[in-house]
Amino acid sequence: MRLMTRFFSIIFYIFLVLGCSQESQQQGNIDTKQQQETVAADVVIMGGKVATVDPNLGNVEALAINGYQITAVGSNEEISSLIGSETKIVELNGRFAMPGFIEGHGHYLSLGRSKQILDLNDVKNWNEIVSMVAVAVDKANPGDWIFGRGWHQDKWDSLPDAAVDGVPINDTLNEVSAENPVILGHASGHAAFWNDLALEVAGVTDDTPNPEGGTIVRTPDGKATGLMRETAQRLINQARREYDGRLTPEQEESLNRERAQLAADEALKYGVTSFHDAGASFETIDFFKQLEDEGKLDIRLYAMVRRISNEMMEKALPQYKMLPEGNDFLTVRSIKRQIDGALGAHGAWLLEPYVDLPETSGLVLEKIEDIERTAEIAVRHGFQVNTHAIGDRANQETLDIYERTWNQLNVDGKQLRWRIEHAQHIDPLDVPRFGELGVIASIQAVHGTSDGPWIPSRLGDERAEATSQPWRDLFNTNAIVTNGTDVPVERINPIASYYSSVSRTMNNGLKFYPKHVMTREEALQSYTINNAFAAFEENIKGSLTPGKYADVVILSQDLLTVDEDKIPGITVDITIIGGKIKYIRDPSGEKLN
Repeated sequence: MRLMTRFFSIIFYIFLVLGCSQESQQQGNIDTKQQQETVAADVVIMGGKVATVDPNLGNVEALAINGYQITAVGSNEEISSLIGSETKIVELNGRFAMPGFIEGHGHYLSLGRSKQILDLNDVKNWNEIVSMVAVAVDKANPGDWIFGRGWHQDKWDSLPDAAVDGVPINDTLNEVSAENPVILGHASGHAAFWNDLALEVAGVTDDTPNPEGGTIVRTPDGKATGLMRETAQRLINQARREYDGRLTPEQEESLNRERAQLAADEALKYGVTSFHDAGASFETIDFFKQLEDEGKLDIRLYAMVRRISNEMMEKALPQYKMLPEGNDFLTVRSIKRQIDGALGAHGAWLLEPYVDLPETSGLVLEKIEDIERTAEIAVRHGFQVNTHAIGDRANQETLDIYERTWNQLNVDGKQLRWRIEHAQHIDPLDVPRFGELGVIASIQAVHGTSDGPWIPSRLGDERAEATSQPWRDLFNTNAIVTNGTDVPVERINPIASYYSSVSRTMNNGLKFYPKHVMTREEALQSYTINNAFAAFEENIKGSLTPGKYADVVILSQDLLTVDEDKIPGITVDITIIGGKIKYIRDPSGEKLN
């Protein structure tokens, strides 16, 4: 009996100690939590409207940042309690704060390079281009190559009489650049215009056959005009490598560092804090990693592996997979493929021939079998597949590749979040497949309004209306739609693409099939949380939720309520990445306490 009593006494004591211990631990957790809640913020943003893009938080007045993360959001009064003697205060003064824009599809180093060469985006006609080249030749040495990018014949106010397929021949260009090879890239990147000297150094004659997936455009009598479509542009690659070989490794690295910095500066100016880089070689990824290690990668990059053979990817992908850790600036977990070209260059792969060039239905740039092999490798190594597809046939074939691969490998495709980049022209029967399969439509809204005036000339009115940028139908079938600019194809300006998203207003003032406009909220989500989701990063970015990256952009006006016609005039006033102010539009007039 005494033994039994002693036994129960011991059991009681154990429970008593455990109970006290648990109570003490709970009290300790509570004290720690209270202590954390009262720690002064490093940065407080207050005094305006803060769109968190988090449905559980909605719109608030202020937010607090500690280190590289958001720690609290709420009213001005609530967040004021977190202001300490060392807290930096950013006064909104009625302005609009939101998560940093995520560029959903662009070309990072190409953006930087576009700042180093002739900018042809705003030229009005061919004569203007020839004049710009003439000025560049005057500043160059004989033999120097002249590069430019951004022209688009469908946006000019006139064309020379001598034109083939709606593009000039290179006669006048030759007159001003007899001793300098000239390569002028189309805005889409899917064609280029060369002078005769460039054709010569590339070894292209009037008798050179068209390469697979490309076209050397010729006059009726067989002379090359200088226009090189799609893969025909690669005919100069060897000569280009030899020309670039004049640079020392140090000079080449310096040039790339300048490009990276120019790209970052341009992105920050437009409020872009993360950038989905749609095509990086392993060499480029190594360069990005070096910049990140040095703390000199100023924009968060989501890099897609590009132009690597399936054999090489099978071996090297495990070494190149990089998932975000801490305040990370480089993620690698996706592969970029390209099934067709661009509509403007007659390279988009269509179900029916072009109206204005009926001898073709477009070009297939990468073989279906090769892309399908990539898809299998991607599943095996846990990589996302992001396939460029612009034409309705290209979108259909890409959906087929994805669905076929998932069925053969018995995997749940929705979990893989594979994407179709551009998804510009989709057969109505294929639209529901995006939502059903879980394929992300990675669109660039500004393409719709930029290209809108001339799209019917390629497709005809009926086909253009039925297939072009069907955003509303995609949303209605529960597809994830993301947004971007495809920079440097378009300017890296999220405000312009946002305006295109909610208005579908073209540069001629007309609306491009406006039944497909997005709501303000949908457009905001497409540029923030949807892009984060499309990169498997919705837990660390895309909304101003406590615990996520403190990537914030402050705009001059409210994107959600300002009059529609005033959206293009909204400016990016401040860009913050990881809690650090990286850009101020007018540093002299901005007051930071």
